[in-house]
Formats: sequence, structure tokens, C-alpha cells
Amino acid sequence: MKKLTLITMTVFLLGSCLLLAQENPAGAQEEEKPALKPAAPYSFNPEGRRDPFKDLLGGSNVRERSADSQISVEDLILIGIIKDKAGFTAIVGTNQGFPDFVHVGDKFSDGYVLSITESQIVFRKTSDRGIPLVRPRDIIREITPEER
Repeated sequence: MKKLTLITMTVFLLGSCLLLAQENPAGAQEEEKPALKPAAPYSFNPEGRRDPFKDLLGGSNVRERSADSQISVEDLILIGIIKDKAGFTAIVGTNQGFPDFVHVGDKFSDGYVLSITESQIVFRKTSDRGIPLVRPRDIIREITPEER
């Protein structure tokens, strides 16, 4: 019992001494901590690498792009038409078989999408082999009722 009391008192005294040693004297002033500096804007040294913070779209909106400027409207095949809140969206394919979603106003190498309804898409052909047409032609692609 005496040993337990002696150990408890020793631990208590050592703990009190440590707490008193951490406190500042009454006359001493506390050191002011320097204010945190605001973070500088990032800088990147590329050294031949791509900047990971650069906007990959180049600041342009995805909807502003043309559907495909290398494909002719005569080469497009109508696969399907989707109706959503914004209107109709057509799914067209090329002779290589790659599908693309097009909207009214999307441009191609020789024309653009004039209108989309639930059964057809109308392309307006404005040039032929790079030469502007005097009178633009409308090309209509339809979906038969069996395909709907």
C-alpha cells in the first residue's frame, strides 16, 4: 500500500511540474504568430509535359462544335430519332458505321441540319465539292413506321 501511494504521489508531482514548465511567466508576452500568406496563383513549369490545369475544350462549349466538318450530308444514314425536353435529336451514321448525335443547326462539310421531326431529318446542302450552290438543295432522310 505504501508503494502504491508513493508511486501515485510521484506521478502527480511530475505531472504538475511539467504543466508549470509549459506555462509562460506572468511578465513574458506571447509571441505573435505570423499571419498566413494567401496562396499564390498556381504556376506550372511544363518541361515538355502537358499542363494538367489547362482547359481541354479550349474554353469553348461542347454544343458550339459542328457535328463533323469532314462528312458530306449525302453520306449520312439516319439510324434513329430521340425526343427529349429540348426537342428532337437524330442519330446518324456514316458509311464507316460510326454513329453521331446531331441537332438542328449542326454543320457538315457541304451543308447543315435544317430540321428534325419524329419521322424525318432534313439536311440543307449548300455546296458541292467546295463550290457554293446557287440554289441550296434539301435532302430528306425518313424512318419508316416499321423502324420506329
